[in-house]
Amino acid sequence: MSKQDGSARQVSAASVDSSTATILHVDLDAFFASVELLEHPHLVDRPVAVAGRSARSVVTAANYPARKFGVRSAMPLAQALRRCPNLIVLEPHFEKYRMLSAKVMAIFDEMTPMVERLGIDEAFLDVAGAGGVHGTPADIGELIRSRVRVETGLACSVGAASTKFVAKLASGRAKPDGMLVIPDEQTLAFLHPLPVGALWGVGAATESSLLARGLRTIGDVAATPVSVLQRTVGAAAGNKMHELANGIDPRPVTVGNPEKSIGHEVTFEVDQRDSELLLRELLRQSNQVAVRLREAGVTARTVVLKLRYDDFSTLTRSRTLAEPTDLGRRIHEEVSASYRALGAHPPVRLIGVRVEQLSSGGSGQIGLWDEDDSWRDAERTIDDVSSRFGRGLLGPASLLRRADVVADPRQQPEK
Repeated sequence: MSKQDGSARQVSAASVDSSTATILHVDLDAFFASVELLEHPHLVDRPVAVAGRSARSVVTAANYPARKFGVRSAMPLAQALRRCPNLIVLEPHFEKYRMLSAKVMAIFDEMTPMVERLGIDEAFLDVAGAGGVHGTPADIGELIRSRVRVETGLACSVGAASTKFVAKLASGRAKPDGMLVIPDEQTLAFLHPLPVGALWGVGAATESSLLARGLRTIGDVAATPVSVLQRTVGAAAGNKMHELANGIDPRPVTVGNPEKSIGHEVTFEVDQRDSELLLRELLRQSNQVAVRLREAGVTARTVVLKLRYDDFSTLTRSRTLAEPTDLGRRIHEEVSASYRALGAHPPVRLIGVRVEQLSSGGSGQIGLWDEDDSWRDAERTIDDVSSRFGRGLLGPASLLRRADVVADPRQQPEK
């Protein structure tokens, strides 16, 4: 059975001593799929995937019944349907995911100020200083699970350990909807029977190299001289692998780990040559990115265009602004210029907009003579209307002509 379908689920007894397991890793179970199932509770026991309705769509998320058929995120939807002909496909709603993520993260913040967010659906928490208020680490883990369930309707899994690496492994073993505590003295007993593929940084190629040397478990790696590992996978990787295999992971929970970039991209139903359509799509994405910048209270200085052509070749072009921005108009000007500078294009399969070099402060620091002032007012007006009545009510008129050709919309908060 798959390691991701819950078949290897392991949870702790209520009597476990969690006093040394002060780092929690909390992970929302099958997050996107679970959010969609809140409105379709009659489907919770049936195989469900989240994806756009297109032959070119890929699976954004799959619930646990679907995973038992081998359905995975990032798998082409056509392949998922072959593996599971009875698969139910629900379309994604990214606004819902961000809203519920914010609620869950607020619960974490109430438990401890030491929260390190890892994307939209998981985080590390250091609860060493929270015991006087909320109890033991195990108590805090159960309180989090209960509050998330009551306040959002979602399930989450919790791993508790003395290091981040082991806590993350433990939360994965506890899925779905469980908690696994690994006291410090039990770290090696937990780690060493696990396959080498469970080590951070071990991908398919590295795993093959380790297996070729007869290293099948983390315990095998722990018992191997560092020099042998370094010859096998390189000096830095070998040293880090040996430390993790022996339960050594000194990394602290880091608070305030901001997004390094914000982006949106889409894959088209049919490869596109229509420059007018592609430029309208860049405008739509530029406005989406700008909204997220303003919501986060940050501005961006670098604007990146991403293109993938019909032969799957991919290129990016970036432009750095003289002044940072959070305006869709300014972002669109830059990506459009990058697009036009490339000249003639082969058929386009995917197009995307990303901004980088983020800094806090929003657009409050503007000059006395600000050429973007009228556009800033217009975009903030759209923000206000959207917050009251929902997105899509107001927007650039040119987007009203956009054909419905998007197969797989992706929203990418990148770390």
